[in-house]
Amino acid sequence: MSEILQKLADCIEFGKINKAAPYPPQMKGLDGADEITKQALDEGVNAQQILTEGLMVGMEKVGIKFRENKVFVPQVLMSAKAMSTAMIHLKPYFLSGEVKRKGTFIIGTVEGDLHDIGKNLVIMMLKGGGFQVEDLGIDVAEEKFVETAKAGTQLIGISALLTTTMPSMKTVVEALKAAGLKDRVKVMIGGAPITQAYADEIGADGYSPDAASAVDKAKELLEIK
Repeated sequence: MSEILQKLADCIEFGKINKAAPYPPQMKGLDGADEITKQALDEGVNAQQILTEGLMVGMEKVGIKFRENKVFVPQVLMSAKAMSTAMIHLKPYFLSGEVKRKGTFIIGTVEGDLHDIGKNLVIMMLKGGGFQVEDLGIDVAEEKFVETAKAGTQLIGISALLTTTMPSMKTVVEALKAAGLKDRVKVMIGGAPITQAYADEIGADGYSPDAASAVDKAKELLEIK
């Protein structure tokens, strides 16, 4: 990895947004993800390389640390902010097709459930893993999942925090089957009360116990290396 991409990966890993950002203390006064991404582009570094060899490397390290309880939600949020700041500079390259996404992921919290912290963490990890993510928000009815899936997606993520809203996950899976989409679209579920056994019971294709492992499961379901 080139020195500039290593610096960018470090900014993402430690949540260094820009030069003015005081966090993390050990990087105070140094360029952040904002400046280094611009520098890399100015130096002619390929936008795809910036994504895969800089940003995604940093987020993967964050994911591992989060999974091992070495960092917590506040640190992940700072890393996600640094990632989002860098992605602004890459947006024109996504639109032009120069940078390729790993896949399209639609995600939402089921109807009747207003919790979104876990869902938002999953979104951050997926974006960091190179996925294009569409967030349907909270309290999402099965019709919305089906409608959005018809517009074209490869993977749907369904989140629930309350045991009382878990049955809505099954309703979504059944609605996708009724619409003839289940063979084309993979469904992954997650949330505090969710288990692999429940995923099997309702016919979901996958389950992730936490935000960090969601990226690995998404790649597995879409057969992405």
